[in-house]
Amino acid sequence: MALATAGRRGAPSVRFVLLKAADRRGFVFFTDGRSRKGRELRASARAAVAFYWNRLGRQVRIEGRVEEVSAAEADAYWATRPRASQLAALASQQSAALASRRSLVERWIELRRRHRRRPVPRPPAWTGFRIVPESVEFWTHREHRLHERELFVRTRAGWRRQLLQP
Repeated sequence: MALATAGRRGAPSVRFVLLKAADRRGFVFFTDGRSRKGRELRASARAAVAFYWNRLGRQVRIEGRVEEVSAAEADAYWATRPRASQLAALASQQSAALASRRSLVERWIELRRRHRRRPVPRPPAWTGFRIVPESVEFWTHREHRLHERELFVRTRAGWRRQLLQP
């Protein structure tokens, strides 16, 4: 999914992340909390995501508040990750400047050697975030750019539906 965040001065940033869970509580993805997105999510506690299926002519946009998942949720997902990916997360300080790719690969190799016979620990900064939706928009492609747009906004009484013009 495409994830949009904003810095303290309002500068937007968008990147793709892997959606790992979706339920009535929200939409969850995992990352290094020290990364740019992690810092921005903690600073503003708001985000937007978009899913797009070109072949289907469909898009879903979600906006809402952000909460960090519990340590137990992060641990549970961490345990399902491939070992090489765990080592990569341990080796990298995501979004920090990198002297050389070689130095990163060498660190990964060293960590692989060091943790050869034991589980790879979840780095303290590696966590997950849940986007709790406040609005969800469904977009469907139609001829002549007369697209269908349905917006659902969360209210205290539940979800309110509204049609939007294309």
